[in-house]
This record gives sequence, structure tokens and C-alpha cells, in this order.
Amino acid sequence: MALAEAKQSATEARLAEMSLPEGGCLGTARQAALSRVQTMGLPNRRDEYWKYTRPDTLTTGDVQKAAVFETGEAPMFDEFDRLQIVFVDGVYSAEQSDDLSLEGVQIDRIADICCKDIHWAKDLYGVLEARGQSPVQRPLAALNTAFAQDGVAIHVTGKPSKPINFVYIHSDEASDAILHHVIRVEPDAEATILENGPAASRFNKCMEIDIADTGKLHLVRAQGRDHERRAATHLFARLGTESVFKSFTLTVNGVLTRNEAVLELLGDDAIAHIAGACVGDGDFHHDDTVFITHDAVNCESRQVFKKVLRNGATGVFQGKILVKPDAQKTDGYQISQSLLLDDDSQFLAKPELEIYADDVACSHGSTSGAIDEEALFYLRSRGVPAGEATDLLTLAFLAEAVEEIEDGEIADAIVARLEGWLARRR
Repeated sequence: MALAEAKQSATEARLAEMSLPEGGCLGTARQAALSRVQTMGLPNRRDEYWKYTRPDTLTTGDVQKAAVFETGEAPMFDEFDRLQIVFVDGVYSAEQSDDLSLEGVQIDRIADICCKDIHWAKDLYGVLEARGQSPVQRPLAALNTAFAQDGVAIHVTGKPSKPINFVYIHSDEASDAILHHVIRVEPDAEATILENGPAASRFNKCMEIDIADTGKLHLVRAQGRDHERRAATHLFARLGTESVFKSFTLTVNGVLTRNEAVLELLGDDAIAHIAGACVGDGDFHHDDTVFITHDAVNCESRQVFKKVLRNGATGVFQGKILVKPDAQKTDGYQISQSLLLDDDSQFLAKPELEIYADDVACSHGSTSGAIDEEALFYLRSRGVPAGEATDLLTLAFLAEAVEEIEDGEIADAIVARLEGWLARRR
């Protein structure tokens, strides 16, 4: 069916302002992605999966300025020994990054890969994004694949001794960044990826992750600081037999954040956990959209999302579990909950299960509520001030999501950052 005239015109106008990176082994993938964007059109509010979130500021040529804020806190994950890969307004900074050599892993820039005729990432770049376009179209991800000029390709062949940390620095109030990362985890290999920083005034990021049989990957992201920023992130992961993927995202600021995740469990006994915690205040709109497909036997997936909202903030959760006919003995769990600290905030949820196998254990739930007045009274009666008592109950509410982080020290760092954010707004 042809695109609506207005949508097609808007898409053509946006694409006319952009130019594809030239040459290299990724040219074919970029052209295919551009064709997908032209066919689908950029999203608008009439699209089913965008009805809760206005996409216009993510798709127009004009970038709304976002001020650069300083909180006085040290950068997230600064206390850990890790390999840092730094991007400033979406451009790799060799001066601020560590040496990219690390045992058990090979790291290359996407910009460098484009100058080579042969590279392993050629077989992955854009592939999982293209698979993730069905049954739900994700045009901003295709736009990313077509036009991203920077990012990294990480090939995990062993067990690196320390995490790899993507640090995103925002310095230009009108920056418009597009980054694309590809990660391949080989059998029996295991790595941890950390991400933090506001990145840019507008940020479009795509990450494609291919985990081979018995491989493991842990991903922990922290989105925050600069409140006026806008971001659309896309995560595509493919899991082999007995592989493990665990992801957690913390979001504490941002006028508009849309995090999409598309996970495919294609090998028997695979495990995929994806979790998120956000705290929003005022003109804050946060959207988690997740689609998990079970297409193998005896696989496990968990979706755990918690949102704390106040002063008119809005939270969105759209999560789906699809169980295909041969995916017997599936264990799928999904929970999305919001804590509304006033009457002005709202939480919009669309949980879905689509099951075609008969030997499964799948569940989903979604709730919204206010602070527990009885628990609040209990703390107040024991001398805890109202603000501190509310913060304690807020952290308790978020705990289930934070507990999805396997590394206890990283989980503690996330809790400390949440405590700081809550204290500054007490």
C-alpha cells in the first residue's frame, strides 16, 4: 500500500537533507536500509507503535537545541576499571578514548571498516535491523543503518578482563548524532558492555548483537544528565543455543527518550533478560518498546520495567512476547509498573502475548499506583523525614529492575546514582 501523501512527502524531504557515507564494504547494506526507509516512511502518530509518543522531533531536519548541564557528579562508571571508547557529539574521540587493544576482543571503528573491502562486520551490519522490521516496522532504525558514519564493531572471542565502556559526551547544543554498533560474541565467550552519557541534543543509536551458542553478553546503560536531549535507541539481538543476554537501562532525565529492543531466541535453552528503570520529573517522556520472539525449545525471557513519574511526566511501555509453534517449554515473564507521585503524571502500557505453542509458561502484568501511604506513615512515625521516606520507598519500588544486573558492584553504582538524583529533587 502506498504511503499517505503527507508521510511520503515528509520522508522525501528529510532524506533529501541527508547523504549516504561513501564506499566501503557496508555500501550495499546502507543502500538496502535506505530503500527500507523510503518504502516504510518515517514514523508519525498514526502508526500503531507510535500512538503514545510524538516522533516529529526525532524525524525533522531541524534539531531542537539542548543545553549542556553539569550535575557535579563524577561520570557514571568512573570508579570501575574499564576500557573507554569516547564519542563527542556522535564522533569518535581518539584523544579521550583508551587504547582499543584488549585480550579476548577485537574492536574496530565503523568509519575504518568503511575503508576496507572485507571485514567480519559486513555479514552483520544491518542484518538484524532488517530482520527486526517484521512484523513491526522500525524506520528510525533503518535510517540509522543507512546514514550512521561512526560507531564500533566488537568481536568477542574470549573473556575480556574488564568491561568495555561507551562514553557519550554532549558538547554542542545543536548536535545531531547517529551511531551504529555491531557486536559478535563467539561460543563460550563473555563480555560486559557499559554505556553512559547524554550523547547529543538529538541521538539516534542502533546496536546489533549476535550471540553464538554458549556465548554471554551483559549490557548496562545509563541515560541521563542533560534534560533537554532527545534520543531514539534501537537494540537488536539474536541468541544461539544456551546463550545468555542480559540488559539493563537506567534513565533519569530527557525530554524524550524512546528505547526499542527486538530480541530473537533462536537456539534451544537460550536466556534473554531485559530490564529498565526510569525516574522522570516534569516535561519528561520515556518510552520502552520491546518485542521478544521465542523460536526454540526451553528458552527463558524476562521483561522487567519500572517507572517513577511526577510533575506531569509520562511513561510508556509496549512489550510483546511472541511464541512460535515449535517453541515448546517457553518461560516468558513480563512486568511493567509505574509509581505515580502526583495526579498529573501518566503511564501508558500495552502488554501483549501471542502464543502458538501449547507447553509454555508465559505471564504479563502492568500496574500503576501511588506511594504506599501505610509504608510512608510507618517510616514517618519512626522519625524519617517525608522526603527521605519517599525516596526510600521509590528505591524499593525500582529494586526488582535493578536486581536484573548480574554484577553486584555495577548494581550498587546504579542505586547510588538514583539516590543522588532523588536527593537533588527532594
